[in-house]
Order: sequence, then structure tokens, then C-alpha cells
Amino acid sequence: MEDGGLDHVTPGMLLPPIDLPSTDGGRVHLATLTGRSVLAVYPWTGRPGQPNPPHWDDIHGAHGSTPELEGFRDLSEEIARHGARIFALSRQTTDYQQEAVERLRLPFPILSDEHGSFSEAFALPSFTTGGESYLKRLTLMLRDGEVEWVFYPVMDPAGHAGEILAWLKQEA
Repeated sequence: MEDGGLDHVTPGMLLPPIDLPSTDGGRVHLATLTGRSVLAVYPWTGRPGQPNPPHWDDIHGAHGSTPELEGFRDLSEEIARHGARIFALSRQTTDYQQEAVERLRLPFPILSDEHGSFSEAFALPSFTTGGESYLKRLTLMLRDGEVEWVFYPVMDPAGHAGEILAWLKQEA
């Protein structure tokens, strides 16, 4: 069920002029990218053998980041054939995210919004548990520095990449 937390982000909105650190070692300035990009925003990726944040199992929509990222990994070549590059974004540090990129063999970078500059500029919906803030799961379709489309809420993280691919095929 949609909570209205992203009603203010609409097609045609300009992206904020913010550089974000990337797991590929560089920085990405989404506002200056040309062409179409997928920005999959997710709350948090866990690590095998490590506990989830407090009360994680009680938070609707918190689980599913690993299957979502794996879905984008598995469809990344087809998404690219339909003219889009993939980025993921969370509030975790780049060092933390790097482990997920390697473990999950992700062929796309994860951007860190550790300090919240991007999420605050866009007023992205979030939730708090254990004294930490996490972004709610959503995807922004970007084109030439603007929002092209918004997917929120994401109800099926594991199948979401397929939803994005279907949208790209429809928009072709």
C-alpha cells in the first residue's frame, strides 16, 4: 500500500547536483548523466552470519534487498540492451557495499548516500530502527538528469528487475 511518501517526486524533476561515492572507485553525479539510468534504492544488505538491525523482521518492506540486487544482476545485460545502465543506492558506506558487490557478483555499482545528502535533497521516504535511518525501497528511472518515472512502493523485491525490464520494453 502506498504511503504518499514519494508523491512529490514526479517525472520531469531535475536531479539534485550531488556527487555520490561508488563501489567502482569513482564518484557518480546522477544529474549530469546522459541517457537512461535505473536507480534502485534499497534499505540495507545484510551479511551472512551477521544479525539484521533490531526489529527488522517487524518492518514491512525491509527484507528483500539481496534478492532485488540479484534480480538486477541477472537481468543486467537485457536491461542494458534496452538502453539503461543500472545503479543501486543505499545509506550504507561504500566499504560495506563493496562486500555485497563482490559476494553477489554485481555488474553494476552501488552508490553510497551515507550522509543522506541525496535522500534529503529528494526527501526520499525512510524508516528508523535501532537508532539508524534506512531508505524505503523504490526505483527512479532517470533520463538526462531528470526523473523519468517512479516505482514506489516496490512490493516484490525479487521480481522488481523484471518489472523494470517490462517497463523499458514498453517505453522502447
